[in-house]
Order: sequence, then structure tokens, then C-alpha cells
Amino acid sequence: MSLLVVGLSHRTAPVRLLEQTSLTEELAVKLLGDVAGSEHVAEAVAVATCNRLEVYAEVSKFHGALAEISELLAQYTAVPREVLTGHFYVHYDDRAAWHLFTVACGLDSMVVGEPQILGQLRSALALGQQVGTAGPVLNELVQQALRVGKRAHSETALDKAGQSLVTAALDLAVPAGSPDPGRVVVVGAGSMSALAATTIRRRYPACALAVLNRTPERARRLADAVDATAAPLSELPAHLADADLLLSCTGATELVLTADRFAAARAGIATPITLVDLAMPRDLDPRLAELPHVRVVDLERIAEDQREAEPQPGQGSLDEVARIVEAEVEAYRRLRTASAVTPTVTALRCMAAEVVSAELDRFHGRTAGLDERTRAEVEQTVRRVVDKLLHEPTVRVKQLTVGDGGVTYAQALRELFNLDPRTAVAVSRAEAAPGEDPTAGRPAEPRQEKR
Repeated sequence: MSLLVVGLSHRTAPVRLLEQTSLTEELAVKLLGDVAGSEHVAEAVAVATCNRLEVYAEVSKFHGALAEISELLAQYTAVPREVLTGHFYVHYDDRAAWHLFTVACGLDSMVVGEPQILGQLRSALALGQQVGTAGPVLNELVQQALRVGKRAHSETALDKAGQSLVTAALDLAVPAGSPDPGRVVVVGAGSMSALAATTIRRRYPACALAVLNRTPERARRLADAVDATAAPLSELPAHLADADLLLSCTGATELVLTADRFAAARAGIATPITLVDLAMPRDLDPRLAELPHVRVVDLERIAEDQREAEPQPGQGSLDEVARIVEAEVEAYRRLRTASAVTPTVTALRCMAAEVVSAELDRFHGRTAGLDERTRAEVEQTVRRVVDKLLHEPTVRVKQLTVGDGGVTYAQALRELFNLDPRTAVAVSRAEAAPGEDPTAGRPAEPRQEKR
């Protein structure tokens, strides 16, 4: 069994396509169920954010699993497969772990170093656990990725190199030297909206801040936390009339604000307003950018700005983060290789125990007159001899697995003792601990593909 990641992100696909691939939690649950139910997939976790859609899987066959996952992604996003595959990246085994660890550190984010991805990965794992598609292999992989991300932030100056999506958006919405906005509206009350409201209050402490949401109670809770007023989303037109800045990030599947509705709410008003859209799919009508006195900052604009940005102070630490990632990938590779030999060692000991039991039964049948004390001593001696004979080779093969030939040593052990590979798999499935690979070997790694 091997690791496989198939996905697309802001690095390989335009924001408009990412918007089309956005999944609700309900669809993500169904996608996970179908992926994990595929012929060549044993476990699956999906990472779906405004910047990326990725499926991580433990697979038995590379090409078969790739075809299955690609087809399901096309099915659930309603984007033709030939369009999606033109933007996919595909990583396998160690490279899949490297990619996830890089993502966890924020090195692959639209805003380099942003810490929100850790929460998103945690949520992705929780969803996989909830629906039963995240088993021991992906549990261990994602948990280690979370540890790598935390280590990168705590041991380096990564936080100085990057910022959150919210701060990047506000830097564009209110450029340095511009007057602070007097009246600000935040639409939404989820985690990103809460981050936005908190950041706005910290940046512009004197502004009149309003939080709007479809559920008034959620708007009220967030508003109380940031010294703002709360209102239902139905009151958005009234708040638009005198707002200087509006930031929207909801989970709506339809536009929250259309150009016609905005024009009606701002009829006769010539003061400028900046609209920030951080939602995926978008909350704000793209036609708003064509209206007079309106400036729009969306994910596409932020991505373009980040690509053109000059290196910031602290970005020298990115090399240090990269070294942490490489070291952690090597540690994970060693863990995977070591766990690959565990089923073979267990199967060997099981076979030895069966041989000992059979021979002792035969011995007891031929020595019916032997007293119990002598019989017990003979049995203990036989078991002790077998344990001693097996101890050195099993300890040594585990030590050798940390080298490049780890899987080869496991294969040699199976050949030398004529172990049925299916026995090793069965033992592993019954006794696997988190992070252990349920097979005694892995297929040869194919060429890394990026299409």
C-alpha cells in the first residue's frame, strides 16, 4: 500500500476554476465515501479550502487509484475531467508526505506562512474520522503534518515572513497611507469572518464595525467579541448606504450581493467603497467591479498581488522551514519502512509458535507417562530455544529497515521462511497501530507526475 495525493490549488488552477471545485461539507462527505469505497483505495482524507482541493489516499495501485479519484473529483465538482486533469498535481509516497508537510507549514498557501491551514487540515482529518475513511495510515500522516506545521511556526521566523489571507486582503483594500475606514461591514460569522472582524478592530480601533449574518445569534456573538453591532443579513442594503469597507466571507452557494442590489442600495451615493470577497465560491457579483466608485478585492486579486510581492523581512527563514520539512519526511519514510516489516516479523513468530505447538503435541502424545514437572520443563526449553533463535534475526531486520533496502530485507525474510504474504497482511490488519502500513511491502514508485 502507498500514499497518493491528487489535487489542484491556486498554484496550478485559476481562481475561477477553484471556485467551481468548491465543495460543501455534505458533498465532501459523499466524495470521501465514494473514494474510500473505490477498488484501489483503502483510506481517504479530503482537504477543501478556498485555495485548494486535494484528496489524500492510501492505495494499492497507483494508476487504478489515480483514475478512480480523478473521475470522482470530476463527478463531484461537475467540472469535466479533461479540464480538471489539466490542472492536477499528483504525488506519490514520500513526495505525497512532502507535499502535505509543505502545505501544513503554509509554504504552499496563497499567502506564504499563513497559519489558518493548520485548522483546515485538522478539520479535514476530523471529517475523515467522522465518516470512517481516515484509518491508521492517514491519521498518522495528518497528525505528523500538524506537528510539522507547529514546529515550523515555533522554531523559525516563519510568522514574520507571512501573514493571513485577511491581512493580505486589508493591505490591498486600505493601502498604506490611506485614511482608516470609518464604517466597516463584515458579512458572515464563521472562522474566517471572525478573524477578519478581529483584525479590522485591531487595525482600525475607531471604526464603526457591524457584523451581519443569516443567523442573528451568531452575528451577535461575534459582534460582542469585537465591540461591534450585529444585524441580520436582510439589513445589508441599509448598511451599504454609508459603509467605506465591506468584507464578505460566508459559506453561501449563491451570491450574497448582486450588482443590481448594490446599485439600488447606493443610489445617489458617490462616496467610494471597497468590497473584499474572501469566499469560495464568491459572495460578491463580479459585475460590482464595473460600477462607479467601487473597488473590489477578491481572491484572484490577492493571488496576483502575492505572486508579484517583493520578499518580506523574515523570508530567509523559508529555507529553514524547508529543511525541517525534508527532515520530517525522512523521519516519516523511516517510520513507513519500519512498519512495513512489522507484519512479516509478526507472521514469522506466529508460524514459529504454530510449529512449536504442533511438535509439543506430538511429543506429549509419545510420552504419556512423563510427569507434569518434566513435561513443563521440556515445553519451556523448546519455546526458549525457538525464541532465542528468532530474536537476533527479527531484531536485526527491524534495524536494517531504516536503510534503503528495508523492504528488500522483509521480502528476504518471507522467502527464507516461506511465509505467505497474505498471512502478513492479515496479521497487520488485525493488529495495526496508527501509522503502521498494513502490508509487508510497497509497489515500485512511479515517476512523479504533474499534469
